[in-house]
Amino acid sequence: MNEQLNRPKGFGQILDVTFRLSRTRFKDFFLILLILLGPVYLIQALVQLATGTSFFREVGEGNGWLEQMAAGFEASDPAFSSNIAADIGVMLVGLISLFLYPVAQAAILYGVDHVRKNEEFTFGTLIKKGFSRFWAIIGSSILYGIIVFGLIFGTILSVVLMSFVFFAIDPVIGVILTIILSIGSAVFVGYFSTRWSFYFGSVVIDSNSPGLSRSWKLSQGRTWVSMGLYLIFFLIISSITFAIELSFALLLGGSVLLGLIVSLATLFTTLIMSVGYAVMFLDLKSRHDADDLKDLIDDYHVGQ
Repeated sequence: MNEQLNRPKGFGQILDVTFRLSRTRFKDFFLILLILLGPVYLIQALVQLATGTSFFREVGEGNGWLEQMAAGFEASDPAFSSNIAADIGVMLVGLISLFLYPVAQAAILYGVDHVRKNEEFTFGTLIKKGFSRFWAIIGSSILYGIIVFGLIFGTILSVVLMSFVFFAIDPVIGVILTIILSIGSAVFVGYFSTRWSFYFGSVVIDSNSPGLSRSWKLSQGRTWVSMGLYLIFFLIISSITFAIELSFALLLGGSVLLGLIVSLATLFTTLIMSVGYAVMFLDLKSRHDADDLKDLIDDYHVGQ
């Protein structure tokens, strides 16, 4: 496995290494997520129980089973819920997870890097290393989030304003140009978000904060491949989450137990995404470092 992580990989090879590594190191990586994020999900469940949500099944009133299930979903939907205390409690606990997710991802990234170097590790040492870069990770993540938010907000505002102008000229042309602009804006945001997205690996592995310029260099020439990989991981994770949530929701309604099952599924999909990101980053790093080494060798020969 370490040999595969040390050499440049193609699109399919990155996916293959990701899933094989997720399987062989599942215990260590899942324990990291369970230790860091498990208590958060448990507290969320306790808050829901304390505010009146049923543990096994949340159904509403109705004559038939389908009517009861529909009423249960409506009652458990935040849009229909009037339990402000429960919503605030869950939001506050969820806010804590925003600071723990990056630490868990950093710990898994360290783990994949140890596998690449053929070094032994335990989940405890990985968690400790993850916390060692806590403030650098949080600060860089906030900066990246602000940049991405600015990109999204700016492109949406531009599309809306230009759409008004196009619709004023001709409604049919306005619809066509708005669709084209929307697709172009999505690609624009995705491109730059991807170019800077490897800041996280730079902060963790290279101790380079905020890591944006390093990410820009690493992703050069591999942006579209990286975007494609992100899309594949998103589709896989979304499919797993949707299938599990829909299947159990038919039996459990909007109960606390359903929330716990969905949370476990989230840990599993987070593991896949974290390992996938680590493999992608280390692949870019191996390519970039190899290019730098070639440049040094070329410069040496020229100097001779």
